[in-house]
Amino acid sequence: MAAAPQPLEERIRVLVVDDEHLFVEMVEAMLAADPLIEVVAHAYNGREAVERALELDPDVTLMDLAMPEVDGIQAIAEIRVADPDACILVLTGANNPADIDEARKAGAAGYLTKDRIATELIPTVHELSQR
Repeated sequence: MAAAPQPLEERIRVLVVDDEHLFVEMVEAMLAADPLIEVVAHAYNGREAVERALELDPDVTLMDLAMPEVDGIQAIAEIRVADPDACILVLTGANNPADIDEARKAGAAGYLTKDRIATELIPTVHELSQR
């Protein structure tokens, strides 16, 4: 028997940010499998990411780095300046140490490569939401 959905105020509220629409849909489908997680919105570029994050105040924002208009590093920095408590997890296809360092300097709470999301995304979202 499936667990009953949690009331909205008890769920982990997640914002998904990536310029690849199919990837966003896949991540949203993965997260929907967990009754404790609610995707509150998605954004397809860094400018939208900043707007949505500041408007919705999600518990965790999942952020790609390579995006149009404003890249993920800049979006992370802008969000963290406006909201120092924002929790942002970088989801990216690149495993570049320089990107990891820049993301952390900008204020990212963690870094997960896209090849690891199938096994690590949901546990990492839960872990970060407890901070």
